[in-house]
Amino acid sequence: MANIKFGTDGWRAITGEDFNSENVTLVTNAIAKYVYDNFGLKKTVIIGYDPRNQADVLSKLCADILVQKGFRVLYSKKVVPTPVLAYGAKHLNACAVMFTASHNPPEYLGLKFIPDYAGPATSEITDEIIKNLGKSIENSLEGSFEYYDFSKDYFNHLETLIDFEKIKKISANIVFDGLYSATIGYFDKILKDNGIKFKTLHMTHDPNFGGGMPEPKPKYMQELIETIKNDVNSVGFANDGDGDRFGVIDEDGNYVTPNEIIAILLKHLTKNKGLKGALVKTVGASTLLDIVAKKSNVELIETAVGFKHVGEAMRKYNPVIGGEDSGGLSIQGHIPEKDGILANLLILEAMAYEHKKLTELEDDLYKFAGAKFYNDRIDEKLDSQEQVKKALEKAEKMNSLGSYKVTRVNKIDGVKLYFDNNSWILIRPSGTEPLLRIYIECDSMEKLEEFKENIKNASIA
Repeated sequence: MANIKFGTDGWRAITGEDFNSENVTLVTNAIAKYVYDNFGLKKTVIIGYDPRNQADVLSKLCADILVQKGFRVLYSKKVVPTPVLAYGAKHLNACAVMFTASHNPPEYLGLKFIPDYAGPATSEITDEIIKNLGKSIENSLEGSFEYYDFSKDYFNHLETLIDFEKIKKISANIVFDGLYSATIGYFDKILKDNGIKFKTLHMTHDPNFGGGMPEPKPKYMQELIETIKNDVNSVGFANDGDGDRFGVIDEDGNYVTPNEIIAILLKHLTKNKGLKGALVKTVGASTLLDIVAKKSNVELIETAVGFKHVGEAMRKYNPVIGGEDSGGLSIQGHIPEKDGILANLLILEAMAYEHKKLTELEDDLYKFAGAKFYNDRIDEKLDSQEQVKKALEKAEKMNSLGSYKVTRVNKIDGVKLYFDNNSWILIRPSGTEPLLRIYIECDSMEKLEEFKENIKNASIA
């Protein structure tokens, strides 16, 4: 049996090695059995793919197998972002299979199963799919296959969430860096359809993502940053390979962190759109969000890392907004799946409602919060899962780091240690390999560097 594992957001592997037609057939049969056992053949299955190498070919193989098993399959006419396909699952009351490796390197491909509630599959669902590996369903009736354009339903829905008339009136120059990703033909099209002017970069689908990474972080958005710096009063937007994450550059050419974006949008949605409810965030997200939620009289709900946990909480609590520090968010009235297109549009909407530049919204945020935080992450590769377990046990017993005392321990996901100097560290295992991820947050860069040195000296890993 192939070594197939579902992490926090699906199964990913190197194309042509573990991610091949044989293993895709295995996983497709396992998904077919899951859908059949839980919904029967009446459940429609929708299938999409991002611009990666072999994503179209292997997604078509998946579709053909499901049709043979007796399912009605709607297959995307073109490259489609994950949030667009996920909305299709909700709109059509269907299960979805998305072929993507999100922000992973170009040599990877992946597959994620999206149930009809339109958010990431929970562990219970993916565990059942894994148990089905090597099994199949027998059915003598052929299903049906149809090409489908998922963008129309999604665009109609966005019109109910976003005030495009207000965005049309902002004075900022909008620059969209397609980053060779799945959102080309989606984010730009909805702006164009609503008469909103914008400039573009990197607007072709490329399986190699221009020799970079399909990740909207400053390292891979240098051309966008330079464009913004050389173009007065401009803001920049990008998405990752499958469009579920966002990257935002302000008028000064600075990257606005996901924590800052979520905080700005929480203020906007409660003040300007009148939304009521909680804020859902992961345990790795910033204390900034705790402060903004408290000052906004908004309940805070904290989950384990991974949007599947955020999505599950969103389905339970119907919050104003749910997000994670890696660049994913969604809002009330949308789907419990991260959506980078929506995030970018909401920032433009917040600017329009406040009649302010993004830099001014950032200044307002920090005046409101009364504090600023700095984050980093260290990835520590270990030799075995046993070493990971021992490192977590060691961390749990720590009562100080350097000269700083531990004041509280949180075990929602891994071990999070809070210190008496407005700082914290989170030590959690990778879900797929013997790796420790150590997140750090402090209220100054000096403390952050000191903490990194203290972590090294303490040999946590």
